[in-house]
Amino acid sequence: DQEVMHAFGHLDLLHPANTITPARALEIAIEGETYEYTEMYPTFRKTAVDEGNEAAVVEIDEQIAESKEHAEQFQAMLAKAAKRFAALANVEERHANHYKKALEKAKEFAAV
Repeated sequence: DQEVMHAFGHLDLLHPANTITPARALEIAIEGETYEYTEMYPTFRKTAVDEGNEAAVVEIDEQIAESKEHAEQFQAMLAKAAKRFAALANVEERHANHYKKALEKAKEFAAV
């Protein structure tokens, strides 16, 4: 529990809550998971292989697969959110244009 609070303290220093967006949080998560499966765990795996520690190799292989899966899930979530927000932006633009036309008609009617 204290380690989690310690980690959150570092997170707040690196990425203050009032400056980070959900999209950026997902990007950070993707970067972290990608680092784990492309650099960190492969380095650990090489050490385990060099030391002949087969149990560690198996565990690390599982961690590599898990980190890769997490990165892919976060990437899919980010892509889905971008697609949804783009669709919402289109809907909101149509609504705004509709309201502008209605306002113009109301102004024309009031001027008569």
